[in-house]
Amino acid sequence: MPPPPQQPKNRSPGPAPTGENRRPQRRMASRDAAERAAFFARREAAAVLRRVLRGDATRRAVGSIKSLVYSPTVRNKRATFALVCQTLKYLPILKEVLTSSGILNSKWKKQEELVYVTTYDILFGQGIAVSGSVEQLVMLQKGSLRTTLDKFCARRKVSCVEDLLGNKTAAKPKPRFLRVNTLKITTESVIEELNKIHMVDKDDMVPDMLVLPPGTDLHNHPLVTDGKVFLQGRASCMVAVALCPKPGWKVIDACAAPGNKTVHLAALMNGEGSIIACELNKERAKTLQHTVRRSGANNIQIVNGDFLEIDTNDPSYAEVRAILLDPSCSGSGISAERLDYLLPSHSRDNQDDASTSSRVMKLSAFQKKALSHALSFPSLERVVYSTCSIHQAENEDVVNSVLPLATSLGFELATPFPQWHRRGLPVFQGSEHLLRTDPEDGLEGFFIALFVRKEVGGTSEEPSEDATVKVRTKQVRRRRNGVRAFSSLRLSRMILWR
Repeated sequence: MPPPPQQPKNRSPGPAPTGENRRPQRRMASRDAAERAAFFARREAAAVLRRVLRGDATRRAVGSIKSLVYSPTVRNKRATFALVCQTLKYLPILKEVLTSSGILNSKWKKQEELVYVTTYDILFGQGIAVSGSVEQLVMLQKGSLRTTLDKFCARRKVSCVEDLLGNKTAAKPKPRFLRVNTLKITTESVIEELNKIHMVDKDDMVPDMLVLPPGTDLHNHPLVTDGKVFLQGRASCMVAVALCPKPGWKVIDACAAPGNKTVHLAALMNGEGSIIACELNKERAKTLQHTVRRSGANNIQIVNGDFLEIDTNDPSYAEVRAILLDPSCSGSGISAERLDYLLPSHSRDNQDDASTSSRVMKLSAFQKKALSHALSFPSLERVVYSTCSIHQAENEDVVNSVLPLATSLGFELATPFPQWHRRGLPVFQGSEHLLRTDPEDGLEGFFIALFVRKEVGGTSEEPSEDATVKVRTKQVRRRRNGVRAFSSLRLSRMILWR
């Protein structure tokens, strides 16, 4: 990758700049800085776009568009996010124009994501880019690309490019929710800090959750970068609270990445006891590790492996008291927040009934298997099954299918957050215990089912806020890195980070 242009160095000092020529020099320096920033932003956007498109094509995304853009490796997050979203929005048109021009049939095919981003930026964005070989290529072809674009619009009988974009609309603005990481700071301290620049309210149902106005951007705020608060949706935070693990318990987070619910469990447990966080995907396990480090939790063991391969009869798991199972799902409840409407697969999915698609049916089969496995741990007292899906096949149908097994093992459905108005679909007796959230509530579309073993005196009522574990205010030391094998799982697949 060629470096962006730099200002030539003066080999002789020359006369000092006067008032008349200082201003043009400042403008030139400002333009150079802006071009350098745009140069790197295009490459960061291309790297994110490559991961997004590959994940979408294989249906094995390692993260949403937002999570990939706001990862620690991306420096210019705002510019990168805008470029990725706009390039995806214009992608069908860009592909058509670039294919007609023959650019992607050459050596540039290996850099097609960068070609997409740069072509968008030159045709629809900044209009000019002078640094980089790809930028020079597209600038040389700019005239012919515009001619091809005009012909394309004429064939489609539209007057402007925007008429070709289709109905790709964003989600309605929602309040900005954030969860205070009580392992590092108190809720009162966060409120005091944020009240200096924002209007802050306490959530009336989820402990240590704050509500800010829609559009509030805190990604670069020190409270966020230091792991003192987590930008996490209200519905997502309800999952760990529903499980309500006690300090000192041994807990499993079965499908843990990216880790927001995992570290929430650690906070609810006051950093006491232990949490085994399983994640099969290697890249997502790295994201999980970063989340745990940022949280400061020191009672989490990260297992890069398959939860289903855990031997429930192994003595190592004899004391597991609670399991949070938030398995892979369609994500249909957060598709707007994930910006899935920008993905190429979105238009294909809309052609069929997504709720009964083969993909959803495969996910449902896996979810049933995972929930049955979770219920089989011998000393288990509480299990939460949750999804970010709105489909009955992934929610009520999964719970209903395992109810005979759950009953035989002494479990019954309990009622998390009994004050919440939206419950499960009435498709079987007992579905009123289930919980759903919906975009109509100003939240993501989530589903929560809570199983409690009867013989240990589990209640069917959600614990009150007063019963929730209180915060620990002292700073928790950061965990040391290290890797070792985990003996009770298949060694070729499982690695434990401590």
